[in-house]
Amino acid sequence: MSKSLQAIRGMNDILPEQTPLWRYFESTVARLLDNYGYKQIRMPIVEFTELFKRSIGEVTDIVEKEMYTFEDRNGDSLTLRPEGTAACVRAVLEHGITGGGQVQKLWYIGPMFRHERPQKGRYRQFHQIGLEVFNLDGPDIDAELIIMTWRLWGELGIRDAVKLELNSLGTSESRGRYREALVEYLSAHHDKLDEDSQRRLKTNPLRVLDTKNADTQAVLVDAPKMADYLDDESRAHFEGLKARLDAVGIPYVLNPKLVRGLDYYSKTVFEWVTDKLGAQGTVCAGGRYDGLVEQMGGKPTPGVGFAMGIERLVLMLETLEQIPAEISRQVDVYLCAFGEEAELAGLALAERVRDQLPNLRLQVNAGAGSFKSQFKKADKSGALYALILGDDEMAGQVVGFKPLRGQGEQQSIAWDALAAHLATCVVQG
Repeated sequence: MSKSLQAIRGMNDILPEQTPLWRYFESTVARLLDNYGYKQIRMPIVEFTELFKRSIGEVTDIVEKEMYTFEDRNGDSLTLRPEGTAACVRAVLEHGITGGGQVQKLWYIGPMFRHERPQKGRYRQFHQIGLEVFNLDGPDIDAELIIMTWRLWGELGIRDAVKLELNSLGTSESRGRYREALVEYLSAHHDKLDEDSQRRLKTNPLRVLDTKNADTQAVLVDAPKMADYLDDESRAHFEGLKARLDAVGIPYVLNPKLVRGLDYYSKTVFEWVTDKLGAQGTVCAGGRYDGLVEQMGGKPTPGVGFAMGIERLVLMLETLEQIPAEISRQVDVYLCAFGEEAELAGLALAERVRDQLPNLRLQVNAGAGSFKSQFKKADKSGALYALILGDDEMAGQVVGFKPLRGQGEQQSIAWDALAAHLATCVVQG
């Protein structure tokens, strides 16, 4: 017997009963970003592998172990994008939209790919919404990104379940000095480090700071602190960010071990974390990357951005039961028609109503069926009301109007008055 076809491990179908919550989340974010003046950009999901090696860093876990890389028929090495910032930078450079100091405030949405061990909240194909801002170098834009997410958490009803962690990584020069001090300290305690941290000590020592190993964490207690190596510019920038967050009233925690997993970060880094999702605690993270555009061949261009994981935030909404009641209902009104003449009239009537009420979710029964079977489908659809067209209604040019979710008797509504009646019932009922 042939093996049944199924999705690749860690790449999941999002089924019809799940998509209303996804659409609610995505539309909430899109509306918020529109209100703050951000414009959407859409990039390919496949890029040349060199893009990610140059931007993320060849000795990062992502590039070394997690990327989906393959050769195409031309022999080019291509990679499914593991994150969005590098692709966005490539796009703005290719099209010259940041030249001459032009400020760009961009956002994107779509799937990312990393070959990780699948678990709840961590998948091989996952979806992100990301923001990138170019040619603004002050702490005010860093603060705006954080303030926007704070407002989003409030709109979604999850503000009490998340915590903001902040750090500054300084400039590349100050970070280099800190790296030297950290390597010297950790080398003196090499035997106490876990195996993964010993490897990172040689390749990406700052990543040792976010280890989950308890023994290594104990070693880090007395390790040098990044704050002691910050240059004056980075320190002033960080103080400016904190002052703005304080002015708005956004609480935060300073986390000196917060380094993020990508080489291109500088100065501000931040994470929104939660304890409601088990091991996968980060729901949104980002920071400043002032040297990345130049590193990728462009002119010096300040940049800052973040990405949020849609799967984790949807899971949070489910876990905290912050799902608006209206999104569970996909149909407002269900039209039942009995007989060919009624079916034809019902189609025409439904289209006239849709012309007048374009936001009404009106489903017309398909497949004919008895009175009982059509009403069963109307009830299963979740509709608030059923419309009925039979011989008697056709004769009087009326439609039967029957509440399905509450009290109320069936009424007869004239065809030309139906849209006005539905507007009142569905909006106010």
